[in-house]
Amino acid sequence: MKSSSIHKGELAILTVVLIWGANFALIKTAVLEIPPLAFAALRFTVASVILAVIVKHREGSLRWPAGSGWRLVALGLVGITAYQVLFMLGIDRTSAGNSALMIAPAPVLIALFGAVTGVERLTRPVAMGVALTLIGVALVVGESATGPSTTTFAGDMLVLGASVCWAGYTVAVRAAALPISALRLTALTMLTGTPLLVLLGAGSAWRFDWGIVSPLAWGGTAYATLLGICTAMVLFNYAVKVLGGSRTGVFLSLIPVVALLVAALMLAERPSLFQMGGTVFIIGGLLTARTGRTVGR
Repeated sequence: MKSSSIHKGELAILTVVLIWGANFALIKTAVLEIPPLAFAALRFTVASVILAVIVKHREGSLRWPAGSGWRLVALGLVGITAYQVLFMLGIDRTSAGNSALMIAPAPVLIALFGAVTGVERLTRPVAMGVALTLIGVALVVGESATGPSTTTFAGDMLVLGASVCWAGYTVAVRAAALPISALRLTALTMLTGTPLLVLLGAGSAWRFDWGIVSPLAWGGTAYATLLGICTAMVLFNYAVKVLGGSRTGVFLSLIPVVALLVAALMLAERPSLFQMGGTVFIIGGLLTARTGRTVGR
């Protein structure tokens, strides 16, 4: 693979890290006012329409490759419907920082699922990078991982379930190897996963008084829709195709660090010095993994 393609993939996933890292605090701000499933239904409906129009304009068609329909439906149900239901219900019940920390196991799950399914095998540098990253994640989680409070435990476990869904989606995208652009793949998975999400959120959306939503919550909704979905999902799928699931997963380990910093600034959720010390291992793992290459079987 050309080094220029690898660099583009790394730039794409780093952009995703920044967008999704800030997304936790902004989504938490929005769901303090908007019912979580209504919020998810609204932003994914808007994002699906936007992406469908863009794909139709740029590529002339939204058709999927012959014989890939069921795979795209499965991707949509796991990566969009299940992930969003678990994540939104979870973040509504816990803090933005805790949500980011419960997403943190995704890299090791991606590596594990990839190895179990035979999609990828890990080279030594990537494996070492994953190990260092997990040490960093353990330090960042700190007390939250060893003893989540009774008031946030349910939310933490729901977000952890979302992490499992995202790891499965990431490996499945790589395994499917569909001959379509990252943009079309994103649009198609959203179109297959959003209808059920809308159905699940329709009741709360219908009963909710949208007139009471503040400009700040609308701003969070716009960010989570236009950047958190439309932009980040396309960049993420591109990075998975170029770098592979395991190396992409290592980069995702930076998301909790960004999320903790943004949550501290926006929501006054103050991480401890012990937690922040874990960033040294996370960055070390990232740099180590960049020297290796994930090889498809």
